[in-house]
Amino acid sequence: MNTIGLKMNKIFSYLDELIKNPVCELEFNKDYELLIATVLSAQTTDKRVNNVTKVLFKKYPSIEALSKASISDIESIIKEIGTYHKKAIFVKEIATRLVNDNIKVLPNNRKYLESLPGVGRKTTNVFLSVIYNEPAIAVDTHVARVSKRLGLVNGSDTVDIIEKKLMKKVPKERWSRTHHQFVLFGRYYCKAKNPICNNCKLKDICKKN
Repeated sequence: MNTIGLKMNKIFSYLDELIKNPVCELEFNKDYELLIATVLSAQTTDKRVNNVTKVLFKKYPSIEALSKASISDIESIIKEIGTYHKKAIFVKEIATRLVNDNIKVLPNNRKYLESLPGVGRKTTNVFLSVIYNEPAIAVDTHVARVSKRLGLVNGSDTVDIIEKKLMKKVPKERWSRTHHQFVLFGRYYCKAKNPICNNCKLKDICKKN
């Protein structure tokens, strides 16, 4: 096995030991709720998103009801998260579009999903991975940070480049699992500030140290 293969196996082994059952921490009951929650999660924490979506989806319990909500009311509900003005518009526009397109179940169709307002590649990757179990690597700030610290990508790499490099280094059957593990590892261990390095079994390959 080559050097990169040994390195990846070391990473996989430790993450499997540390995070045995990685799952998306965004809370949802319906497919469109996950899509909207993922859009809202940009530049904020899943915890804050869960706080606001709990209120939003209770007040507007169907996509039809959500499509009729005023942007100002959506703003008032989600105002604790970042860029809430823009995100309120996205929520309204996504709901309206799904109603107008008569979408009862969001499709396993990247092209359609990415045509929705505010839905980019990262959001689509999360959605397809969680809802349809499609192999995907969604690159958020945690995945980017962990990938750079472990030397899997370059410090200047964009999210698109990071995704492509990880897709080559991580076996396809592990894409979704590794994505969620990187997110949780970055969120609770390899944090942006004050990472927990002392007992980390990857610190010998970490570029931060």
